[in-house]
Amino acid sequence: MDCIFCKIAAGEIPADILHTDEEVIAFRDINPQAPVHVVIIPGEHFTTLAELPEEKSVLVGHMVHVANKLAVSEGISESGYRVVINCGKQGGQVVQHLHMHLLGGRQLDGNLG
Repeated sequence: MDCIFCKIAAGEIPADILHTDEEVIAFRDINPQAPVHVVIIPGEHFTTLAELPEEKSVLVGHMVHVANKLAVSEGISESGYRVVINCGKQGGQVVQHLHMHLLGGRQLDGNLG
């Protein structure tokens, strides 16, 4: 599979990894949209949120838990942050691997960029 996030998860492409466990990997976005911009991915490949099987839905909760922990360690838990999952082309998903964005460190406007 030619998925950049799968390659990051496999250690084939270097990334600034902030968290890894048996289910997810979190790393800094290479094109940050905010001072703090972390991408959280499952190690297992799922193309979109819509394609996540019901029996794996707990994975999204774990991703949120990791985002909350990273918000604390990145110093944005008190000031506020945004957690976003884009789904599909019209939803703004660029990489076809389920992922979550953690954004913060400045006043975020209505644009979800």
